[in-house]
Parts: sequence; C-alpha cells; structure tokens
Amino acid sequence: MNPQELKSIMSSGLLSFPLTDFDAEGNFDPKGYAARLEWLAPYGASALFAAGGTGEFFSLTADEYPGIIKTAVDTCRGKVPIIAGAGGPTRFAIQCAQEAERAGAHGILLLPHYLTEAGQEGLIAHVEAVCKSVKFGVIVYNRNVCKLTPESLAILAERCPNLIGFKDGVGNIETMSAIYMKMGDRFAYLGGLPTAEVYAAAYKALGTPVYSSAVFNFIPKTAMDFYEAVRTDDMATQHRLLKSFFMPYLELRNRCEGYAVSIVKAGATLVGHSAGPVRAPLTDLKPAEMDRLKVLIDQLGPQ
Repeated sequence: MNPQELKSIMSSGLLSFPLTDFDAEGNFDPKGYAARLEWLAPYGASALFAAGGTGEFFSLTADEYPGIIKTAVDTCRGKVPIIAGAGGPTRFAIQCAQEAERAGAHGILLLPHYLTEAGQEGLIAHVEAVCKSVKFGVIVYNRNVCKLTPESLAILAERCPNLIGFKDGVGNIETMSAIYMKMGDRFAYLGGLPTAEVYAAAYKALGTPVYSSAVFNFIPKTAMDFYEAVRTDDMATQHRLLKSFFMPYLELRNRCEGYAVSIVKAGATLVGHSAGPVRAPLTDLKPAEMDRLKVLIDQLGPQ
C-alpha cells in the first residue's frame, strides 16, 4: 500500500487502537492478541493501530515491538489494514518505523517523542527524520510535547511526501481550524482526543469527520453505531449514547491519571475478552469501579 492509498483509507470510517494482550506476569501474549484482532476485525473499522497509545506503546520494549506488529499484520492480512504505533526518541522511533515496514504494516502513527520539550525547528527535524527513514505513509500525532503549528506542517508537507495524515490529540479548536484552512486536503485528518466520541460532532464540523475509538475494544457494535450517527448527523442517537454511556464513562475514566487506557482493559475483561493487566506505571480499576463500568456496559445490550 502506497502512502496515498493509506491516506484514502484514513479519510473515512472509524479507526481503533486494539489493546495489547499481556499474560498474568505482564508478558506479551501473542495468542491472546491474535484472538482479539480476529474478534474485532469483522466489525468494520477502516484500520487498526497496532501498538498504539491504547495498546500501551509507551511500555513496550524494542524486543517485543516487532512481534506485536507482525502478529497484527499476519492476523489481519486481507481483513483490515494495520497501522503501527511508533514514537519515543528519534532514533528509537526510526527503529520502530523500519521494523513496522519490514513486518508489512501499511504505515505508522508517529506518537510524541519522550519527555523533553522542543521548539518547532526540532519537532520538524524529528518528524522529517522518521518520514525519510521509510517509504510507507506516516501520520503524525499532535499531542503533549509534539504540538506542530500550521507553518511547521506546511514545511513538513513539502519535505515529506509520505507524511499523509494528522491526528489531533490537543483539542484546540482555533489551531485545528487554522491547520485545516492552511493545509486543506493535503492531509487526512483524524480526531484523537481520549474518548473521541465526545468531540466527534465538533470535529466533523471542522472538516475532521474521522476519529479513533478506544471503546471499540469492548463495545464494538455501539462504537460503530455512534460513528454512523455522527456520519449521518443523527443527533438523537448521539445524545442518547452520550447521556446514557459516554458521560458516566468519562466520570469513571477521570478518577485517576492513566485510566484512559486502564478503563478500556477493564471493559475488555468485563465482556469476556481480557487483555490482562496494564503495565506499571498504569494501575487497574478498583473493584467498585469495575462494578460501575459493568452496569454501563450491560445497559447497552449485546455487542
């Protein structure tokens, strides 16, 4: 798949980040991961992001990463495209990107570099180096210490033809509007705030109708129903699900830093598709929180 083909895929439909399966000792569980992907693939996501943020990319080792991407590619071949997460220090991000390309992934989502702040010149150099290390498509994740300006994105678009996507995890409407007005259809745009359903209608109005869903990991039918409601401007369905599920879900998610991932693993456990515990420094939900989440899931009906 060439970068423009990936861009086309990224321009419509729902995307999601499968959880990474760990066993009781916290080691990667390839059989569990393959079974998870086989379960999720038929629900109709346009692409799946292997080893992304919800997949705990930040906790993976360089030795584990290639096997995770290869498992995803082999399991989903002919079913759904796989975009690999890559990130951290520039040289490590390049290593991940090249491993993903060798494994047969269709592109990468470039997550932020690690810890240190950097100016726009440094961010441009980082993204450019990763893009030029591979031939397939790259989507940059605008979040945390990697916040690119419209001007920086224009420079990168000129220098890096395979930079084809922009995922926003900041939520600054003014900046997002400025980026879209400046770059137009040069990029495929993806809403990437945690629990993106809450922001989906607003982002669609900005010209960003596509988003990635974390809850697809445990309520895939509801996730697809919500996306369809956004696509068709069915506000009644959106408001019903926001009121009955997503807003109470946010209240649970916001109880502890890091629960944006932990609550997804908890949901997968509750629906019979456990991915094991989260890795430190994340923490799992407490029993009472699990009980509350179960009530929210059960009232949605069969998935």
